Amino acid sequence: MKINIITLGCSKNTVDSENLAGGLQSAGHTVYFDRQQNDCDAVIVNTCGFIGDAKEESINTILQQIDIKTRGRRARRLVVCGCLVERYRKELQAEMPEVDAWYGVHEWENIIADLLTGETATQREPRLISTPSHYAYLKIAEGCNRTCSYCAIPLIRGAHHSRTIEDIVDEAKRLVASGVKELIVISQDTTYYGLDIYHRRALGDLLNRLATESGAPWIRLHYTYPASFPEDAIEAIARHDNICNYIDIPLQHINSGVLRSMQRGIDREGTLALLDKFRAALPDAAIRTTLIVGYPGETESAFEELKEFVRQARFDRMGCFAYSPEEGTPAETLGDPVPDEEKQRRVSELMAVQEQISLEKNQAKVGHTYRCIVDRMEGDYLVGRTEYDSPEVDDEVLITSHRRGVRPGDFVNVRITQAMENDLMGELVE
Repeated sequence: MKINIITLGCSKNTVDSENLAGGLQSAGHTVYFDRQQNDCDAVIVNTCGFIGDAKEESINTILQQIDIKTRGRRARRLVVCGCLVERYRKELQAEMPEVDAWYGVHEWENIIADLLTGETATQREPRLISTPSHYAYLKIAEGCNRTCSYCAIPLIRGAHHSRTIEDIVDEAKRLVASGVKELIVISQDTTYYGLDIYHRRALGDLLNRLATESGAPWIRLHYTYPASFPEDAIEAIARHDNICNYIDIPLQHINSGVLRSMQRGIDREGTLALLDKFRAALPDAAIRTTLIVGYPGETESAFEELKEFVRQARFDRMGCFAYSPEEGTPAETLGDPVPDEEKQRRVSELMAVQEQISLEKNQAKVGHTYRCIVDRMEGDYLVGRTEYDSPEVDDEVLITSHRRGVRPGDFVNVRITQAMENDLMGELVE
């Protein structure tokens, strides 16, 4: 069969789809990752159900695929799986009878066994990478034991379950042997890694093993959590040249009252102390964060405190989301008192502050030379990234001159010649 997989949501979903695709390909099927691919025997939509916008995108994608299915000239199976199904299976089944089968987040093997092959999938098959071949996400755990008041992930994904260090390192070696140059370490909460199976935080041990054994030129850390941040992970980043000077740490807010209501396990003083610790140990590191505005109880004063925090902290990268209440979460009982228009105003104001900071930080890079990985060709440009930028979410470097033979995945030295708010321009140097 020709099977197309459409993946929505985060990089954890991407890994799930890639593992599913590996099993399907091993069973003899041809697998695509292409939203425009309509000439297939089956389409699998891997949904996201995290926040309101993500749920809306998932539903719209399913409806689009239903429309394509009903108008098509050939028989075509439509399968929907993932987070949205885990939360709303009964409602979706009732509203969308055109979908042939529904599967939750722990039923990947059943998609192969029940619907597509008629065989039993008894073991994990090799992943089929959907990202460009030179980088891949390395998922080190599933689920989450945090109790953040606004978050539905524990309801969807269940409790935290770590993979063993040996299993992760073996997969990392296979990915590098296949041509991957950059491993991006992910899970719902990477700093919780190891507590369930080693009875201690083992992220530092894992990073040390990956750095010394995987052979990856770049290793990047995502989805860290501020409370009880393991210091040995900071030491590992400082120790190994192939671990990128980059920390992704969603802080969500700075006001202690809001953080307490969010059940984040850290307050303003703890957050500031952690940032100071990062900058003392890793003075060259880029820090990415995400923030939430419009949370119930976020007064105008609390928002102004957050805005001033962003001015002072001067994050290298930042994203901002408007709060949306999620069914079954503790914060749902608080209602949704901040109007949507006010939430969007706060998002816009906060991002305007960050855009100016980003421009200033990028302007400071002009004239300096950075090692970059090339992601793709785009017209007359090579498009690459420094170690301070993660794919898909951070800045890119548009390289205006290039020599023959440079390919995606190659490392090149680039002198920065021009800065913009969210991108850089540069030229190759020997």
